[in-house]
Amino acid sequence: MESLSFLTINDKTISIESAVKYLQASGKLGQFIGDILRQYVIEEEIRTRDDIEIGTAITEQAIIDFRLKNQLIDPQSFQEWLKTNNTDYATFHTSVTFGYKLEKLKTVVTEAKVPEYFIERKIFLDRVVLSRIVVDNRELADELQTQIEEGGSFEQLAKEYSLSDDRIVNGMMGIVSRGSMPDILRAAIDVASPGQLIGPIEIVGKDSPQGEGPYGLFRVEQFLPASLEDTQLKQALQNELFEKWLAEKIQKLTVKLQVS
Repeated sequence: MESLSFLTINDKTISIESAVKYLQASGKLGQFIGDILRQYVIEEEIRTRDDIEIGTAITEQAIIDFRLKNQLIDPQSFQEWLKTNNTDYATFHTSVTFGYKLEKLKTVVTEAKVPEYFIERKIFLDRVVLSRIVVDNRELADELQTQIEEGGSFEQLAKEYSLSDDRIVNGMMGIVSRGSMPDILRAAIDVASPGQLIGPIEIVGKDSPQGEGPYGLFRVEQFLPASLEDTQLKQALQNELFEKWLAEKIQKLTVKLQVS
């Protein structure tokens, strides 16, 4: 049986079977099918659930807001915009409604799980602004610690002695996730106050040389604790949970590729 046509290129018809072969050859077939399955699950959920209905007034207001923002108040200019974007009012209306239903679906699916998920991820979401001085032996680290505690300039000593690249910016490491820190450093920082000197702490990691050191002196500049009051963070967590939920749904599907 002849494969159905999929698209035309320079008047040559490309069949669905050929399109699948092209996708397979380019290594994109899996992603293509994954995108289809993702959209299938979302649309089935939206079609069959009764807890994500959106009133028409919300869609209408969103379209009015869109037209105002994009200076498409005049009916003719709006029609021209729809034509330029290969759509019509009914399709555009459906698309806007779908967007609202998708956001509501995300909320319904994830809202109860967000607080617990936030607690699980909090160690990685909490951040700290740090400065540091890194040297290759304990004696020098102790000497610099004494100098700073006696009024020496942390910034100047970082410029003069630190081995790390951030010495050129006075040792300012910038924002660091609590979850990415070594346990010994995180424990010390958790009981520190902004401006307090921490260390010397031996830096042990995959990049550390065999044997002793290097050693770091750290200064807490600012704590940036994560909070669900941060709407951007909450939205990001909802998106993560929604993608996990979608992946679980997709894994349960029985999928057969019907192309020879």
